Amino acid sequence: MKTREQLEQIRSEISARMAPRFAKERQEGVKRHIMVCAGTGCTSSKSLEIISGFQRELEAQGAAEHSRVVRTGCFGLCAMGPVVLIYPEGVFYSHVTPEDVEEIVREHIVNGRLVERLLHREPDTGAVTQRLEDMEFYQPQMRIALRNCGKIDPENIDEYIAVDGYQALIRILTEQTPPQQIIGELKASGLRGRGGAGFSAGQKWQFAANAQSEDGVKYVCCNADEGDPGAFMDRSILEGDPHSVIEAMAIAGYAVGAHQGYIYVRAEYPIAVHRLEVAIAQARDYGLLGDNILNSGFAFRLELRLGAGAFVCGEETALMTSIEGRRGEPRPRPPFPAVKGLFQRPTLLNNVETYANVTWILNRGAAAYAAIGTEGSKGTKVFALGGKIANTGLVEIPMGTTLRTIIEDIGGGIPGGKKFKAAQTGGPSGGCIPASLIDTPIDYDSLTAIGSMMGSGGLIVMDEDNCMVDIAKFFLEFCVDESCGKCVPCRIGTKRLYDLLDKITRGEGTLEDLDTIEELCYHLKSSALCALGQTAPNPVLSTLKHFRSEYVAHVVEKRCPAGVCKNLLRYVIDPAKCKGCTLCTRNCPAGAISGVLRAPHTIDNTKCVKCGACMETCRFGAISKR
Repeated sequence: MKTREQLEQIRSEISARMAPRFAKERQEGVKRHIMVCAGTGCTSSKSLEIISGFQRELEAQGAAEHSRVVRTGCFGLCAMGPVVLIYPEGVFYSHVTPEDVEEIVREHIVNGRLVERLLHREPDTGAVTQRLEDMEFYQPQMRIALRNCGKIDPENIDEYIAVDGYQALIRILTEQTPPQQIIGELKASGLRGRGGAGFSAGQKWQFAANAQSEDGVKYVCCNADEGDPGAFMDRSILEGDPHSVIEAMAIAGYAVGAHQGYIYVRAEYPIAVHRLEVAIAQARDYGLLGDNILNSGFAFRLELRLGAGAFVCGEETALMTSIEGRRGEPRPRPPFPAVKGLFQRPTLLNNVETYANVTWILNRGAAAYAAIGTEGSKGTKVFALGGKIANTGLVEIPMGTTLRTIIEDIGGGIPGGKKFKAAQTGGPSGGCIPASLIDTPIDYDSLTAIGSMMGSGGLIVMDEDNCMVDIAKFFLEFCVDESCGKCVPCRIGTKRLYDLLDKITRGEGTLEDLDTIEELCYHLKSSALCALGQTAPNPVLSTLKHFRSEYVAHVVEKRCPAGVCKNLLRYVIDPAKCKGCTLCTRNCPAGAISGVLRAPHTIDNTKCVKCGACMETCRFGAISKR
């Protein structure tokens, strides 16, 4: 065991070697850091051009010597992107374009004046907010998994180390912390897997630690195959803070006795893949990955494996089969991966967000983490907030926060004066939460009790214009396309379910079909091989439970209350509002509208193709759909 003096000497040497640029910046007098989001969302909106523009303008205006441009990960407020944050003032600029850069440098960087037109305005009140922490979007949040996203350069290991990065790994290896102590700390924290199932992370680590193989080989894997429609939590963590996952995986290897790790990441995430490659190379160069890490005798090697976009490979056994180089199909369980997983060896698998919590827990203590959240759901949860909501983006909230807080306070409410109708959590595996349950706490047990689930963290908001039958059909169609076809219940059952829902949205359904749908859902849940098939019926069952009247309207009245299902639509003209301008007639591609100038017109619904062109062009609000 090393002495305390030896430990401090090691840390000092590592810190001196790891943060040379920060010392250089302090010596050179860098006064301002210009943080520009370079996550996928902002990058697609020209944030890389903005970064180049800042570098060019700082040189041109003589401000380059004391300013530094940093490309960061996602800030979270995607609806306001591209975003720029300037320190030390902490001023936040939204909707920045390449054309705005010259003005920001001239006014803010050179002359110390705010560019007020680019400051954030709250969507409900219009109030101007200068700093991130003062925004309504951020105030209810608590960032643990996302703690470094938007704050550091994800391609610079020095910056990660400057915010306590790799300190947990260094402490564990230099102090030779017993593996069981690490696992015990994780158990005490109450951390549950954030990939969807919510199983105790500490217990999973314990199973892997206890398992034995004939040759002593074990593996640690990271599931970064994020496939839920609308979900981008894991991608954003990898883009903004890849070292937090790498450090946690190395610690996991030490705790369970594994020396090889794999990160299975979607090839459709090129920015995340690039930053992982950079981060792994940097960690190797610093001696934090590889053989004999920090002269401790512990070795841990880490490699990437790219997935081809199959949703089923998010299931743990299918993921491991894909890493092995075979078709990504699930295997029967038991045996579970902790006993016989990758290459038939004991394997620990967690997802990106789970690993992102680990070093926070080990640095601050299990009690600090367990104090956050609810009795059965500790800590925080990251959600990708999308759909009919003012503030789309990435949010992290303490477990137990209500859905109302997320939608009204963080999300800024429903745009256009529309009414909140439902929220879908858990993606294709989850369920719809109706407006009547908007005060439901977001935690594992509460969501399960109302027929939904946490899932990996997608949260899609819907308003009065969404048809819940169509929503169920959309998610089921996704599952049909993504089914690997290995088991009959999923291969045939999901397709049969989809056909019945399609029949209903075409106006050809019967009440007997509703009974058949429910019966088929329960058969599928109980007999499918993996979680894809077992959870595919959830959106159908939850919408049947909470929005059955919409199904009945489609079947009995041959009417879509939301006006979405085209076969059930009728466009009508209100004669009291119609001015006879003929604009609708001229824009109808099917010639379904007739009438004379300055007299009310009519629509022949036998000819109408339900394109909505007439409704869009009417300037008097005379046309509606029923």
